[in-house]
Amino acid sequence: MQINPVIIFGAGPLGLVALDIFRANDIVVYGFLDDDAKLHGTTVQEVPVLGSTDDDGFLKLIGQKCDAFIAVDDVRLRKSLTEMLNTRRKVQPANAVHPAATVAASASLSYGCMIGPGAVVNSGASLGAHVLVHAGAVVDAQAQVEDFVQIGARALVGMGATLHSEAFVGAGAMVVPGLQIGKSARVGAGSVVVESVPAKVTVFGNPAAKVSA
Repeated sequence: MQINPVIIFGAGPLGLVALDIFRANDIVVYGFLDDDAKLHGTTVQEVPVLGSTDDDGFLKLIGQKCDAFIAVDDVRLRKSLTEMLNTRRKVQPANAVHPAATVAASASLSYGCMIGPGAVVNSGASLGAHVLVHAGAVVDAQAQVEDFVQIGARALVGMGATLHSEAFVGAGAMVVPGLQIGKSARVGAGSVVVESVPAKVTVFGNPAAKVSA
């Protein structure tokens, strides 16, 4: 089976994580695309920053012979770049799964996901598109994670919990089994969530409570 090289969108910290994941899988990273003009013509860990994310000269490489991965934290920008790849190149971003991660055979992943080193996606868990699961995080059995969710390092999403689209779970947080974390809700780092969180609400603490505006 042919393994294509990858162009990474975003040369920041998340781009470095993606670079490490692809290198650990012996996949060549052709270069970065980043909208910070100061980075153009430089290298990041010996990989060139080729140009901007909308540079047609490099975008035309993406397709049958080159894959793309979007390595930016901002949800709006991730969505915009995904739409651009869908529209202009008719492709979906690749997944980046570290070889030191554990993904159960019965788990499912959509496209554009990142699974960091030591992370676990357990039996029957489901990840939508563009989900970021950082190092050491656990998505336990039968948990459902929708599109554009980010799960911080060493966080635990309990059995059967549901994280709705664009939710954020901070580093070291725990979501008790079976709970619902609503669309665009945010769970602060180290929090213990013992009851479901409505959409667009931020919670923090142990037990987690709503953060006043």
